[in-house]
Amino acid sequence: MNRVVLCLSRGIARVTGSALGPYQTAVVRIGFALTWLLFLLREVPHRHELYGPDGPWSWDLAEQLISDNGAFSVLMWSDARIWFEAGYACALVSSALLALGWRTRTTSVLFMVGVLSLQNRSIFMGDGGDNVLHLMSVYLVFTRCGQVWSLDARRERRARAARARGERAVDRVGPALWGVLGFVLVAATLAGRFDGDRLIPVILWGVWLAQALWWLAGHRARTGQPRILLDVVAHTVHNGALLVIMAEACLIYATAGWYKIQGSRWQDGTAVYYPLHLEYFSPWPGLADLLSASGTVVMLVTYGTVLVQVAFPFTLLNRRVKNVLLAAMMTEHAVIAVVLGLPFFSLAMIAADAVFLPTSFLRRAGGWAARVRAGVLWRRGRAVTPEHVPESAGHTHVGFTA
Repeated sequence: MNRVVLCLSRGIARVTGSALGPYQTAVVRIGFALTWLLFLLREVPHRHELYGPDGPWSWDLAEQLISDNGAFSVLMWSDARIWFEAGYACALVSSALLALGWRTRTTSVLFMVGVLSLQNRSIFMGDGGDNVLHLMSVYLVFTRCGQVWSLDARRERRARAARARGERAVDRVGPALWGVLGFVLVAATLAGRFDGDRLIPVILWGVWLAQALWWLAGHRARTGQPRILLDVVAHTVHNGALLVIMAEACLIYATAGWYKIQGSRWQDGTAVYYPLHLEYFSPWPGLADLLSASGTVVMLVTYGTVLVQVAFPFTLLNRRVKNVLLAAMMTEHAVIAVVLGLPFFSLAMIAADAVFLPTSFLRRAGGWAARVRAGVLWRRGRAVTPEHVPESAGHTHVGFTA
């Protein structure tokens, strides 16, 4: 009995005492932000046809659908072209800032708003990866995804260094950003823009008020108890959201694998052959013909896909087997991106898979990227400011976004 109580107390202390998986959540943040950013950049010439006023899914049709299902989209607040252009630009900027890790608490919310607004505006524009991105954009709001490999982490280090020197670190950008976004949120609420939607306004108001409490606890409280309590809540919410992200990835693979088992083409080992010969999924016909020329290869890939997807959730109990299947799934998605011409679907799935990457591997990858960055900065600044080289090369634990 005492052992059970001890294990339970350790588990509670671990969940409430720290935000777990800082490197994994950073990779998920960067992966999904870059996926959405690259997609939006590629579709800039076609944005009006996909999500704007020139699309086959008109503003009136979208308004009728959203009035029925209660989906959220700021693009439905106005049918003016300038409003659409502003929304698309904000989605681009928020994606870039989230990938860099600038004010991640705020930019993660703006990223979610951009994803939901564009996808709910034209629900038929997607290839499967949009569903994953849709869900993960909401989950990321509840994570502390800027602990490492972010501009937030660099700003925090500089603030700690300033406090160690006896200097007072004053953050003026944060309160100003909070005030501007609060004004927009109040105006949208009073104007009735959230009528018919319940979840998104709760998230927006909750995050906005939580930021105010966080600032008050850090700057106005006479003791550190309120800040400790908020830290416990933040850690718990982060770890819960991280668990949901992991469960979502497992659910995606499990349902995909079990549905495949029920298909006759997957049972006889020929399912992979057919998409390779569809014109829509054949950007490289010669490569598709080469891969499908051997019936044995087609059968092995077909059965291997089902096996990996069904088995993956169970392999989480064994770290080594999990890492092997994780590498196999990421390789599979990379092949799908090239052979079937679905790069953004594959990037979204790889970003979701990244939540299971080992911490040791991510830290080594971050250290390698930091050394490469330090080397580049040293070569660029050697003739001008060689005194900055040791400082730049020393932050090997920061990663490539600092």
